[in-house]
Amino acid sequence: MIDALSERQTSIYSPPFYSSPNGYKMRARLYLNGDGNARFTFGLFDQTPQQRHIIDSFRPDIKSNSFQRPRSNMNIASGIPKFFR
Repeated sequence: MIDALSERQTSIYSPPFYSSPNGYKMRARLYLNGDGNARFTFGLFDQTPQQRHIIDSFRPDIKSNSFQRPRSNMNIASGIPKFFR
């Protein structure tokens, strides 16, 4: 998180994975200190008795280049700019 705040490493990537055996190849990118502006619902569920869940929404623009066929190694990122602190 210190690297994200100092902008030395602003994001981390998951390994590539497929949506199904013959599906889309993708990977997730997590911006540790947030990025961008934009509704989709993400939840971080607290499994303790306090159940202080964190839920946020994001509505994607389906006409955005983020959701079109890739023209290079990866598309432009799309997601929640600041999920929690």
